[in-house]
Amino acid sequence: MKNGRQGQRRTTSSGSINWPGTLLNGRPRQREDLLFHLRSRSPHELWLVIVDASASTRRHQALSDAKGLLAQLFDDAYRQRARLALLTASGAAPKWQVQGLKASASLRDWLDALGAGGGTPLLAALDEAAHWLALRQKRFPAEQQRVLLLTDGRLKDPPALVALNCPALLVDIERGPIRLGRAKALAHQLNADYRHIDTL
Repeated sequence: MKNGRQGQRRTTSSGSINWPGTLLNGRPRQREDLLFHLRSRSPHELWLVIVDASASTRRHQALSDAKGLLAQLFDDAYRQRARLALLTASGAAPKWQVQGLKASASLRDWLDALGAGGGTPLLAALDEAAHWLALRQKRFPAEQQRVLLLTDGRLKDPPALVALNCPALLVDIERGPIRLGRAKALAHQLNADYRHIDTL
């Protein structure tokens, strides 16, 4: 068993019992005689994607280019078996599209139908996302959470924000000859890395 196709079995004091390895040493009479498989699977990753689809993102094909980036992201999530949560910020209130599910082809249909319009409930979306992540962290403490925020940053006098409690990347999709540049300040408040979509 030690030199099988999968290599030498590693053991630990907890986890599932390695019955073949245990029984090769004779019938176990006490707990110390049991061999356990070491859990070697890496924890699942969760990618929370927040998409600003307010009316201002229609300008200069900002949302259109963001959709191309999202399509690539969904493909990457599928290949890496990451779980996805998807929250859109448009209209009167943010809306969950997916919450912690494996990436699937149905996301392509949603992406094709995604359009920009309405107000910018981005602050409400960030509050909702932070609350949801905190609850999920209690439920799945080993899960690795990451946040991707796509926005043009066009908010009116945003209040002080609480930094996200996991690695985050803000992708600035603001386009056009006159740019307000608010997304970079937003990234700083959220303790998120900043990139403009043109650099990706």
